[in-house]
Amino acid sequence: MKEYIRKRAKSFGYAWKGIVYLFRNESNAKIHLVAAVGVITAGLAVRLERWEWCAVLLCIGGVWMAEAFNTALEKVCDKVSPEYAPLIGTAKDVAAAAVLLFVAAAVAVGAIVFLL
Repeated sequence: MKEYIRKRAKSFGYAWKGIVYLFRNESNAKIHLVAAVGVITAGLAVRLERWEWCAVLLCIGGVWMAEAFNTALEKVCDKVSPEYAPLIGTAKDVAAAAVLLFVAAAVAVGAIVFLL
């Protein structure tokens, strides 16, 4: 049991290391962090309902998750193919598109929560 707990603690440490890397080194993650602080501040100001907080926080987490996956894929692609390769370029473009699509959905949710 102690070994199991030790391994789980290490895995959380690795995850935390990834979060720190993401927000220290990725410009878009920093932009999303600033946007999240703004949205949370606005939510507190207008006193969102519980369900609205759930929607907003799921969107914030989803955007960060998409950004983390995009960053991970880019790092692997850069390692596998340091030179330009069309398929690698397509993979990176599609990963970036996934982030953009989630951001667009999050903005739509924000519009519904804050404006309607």
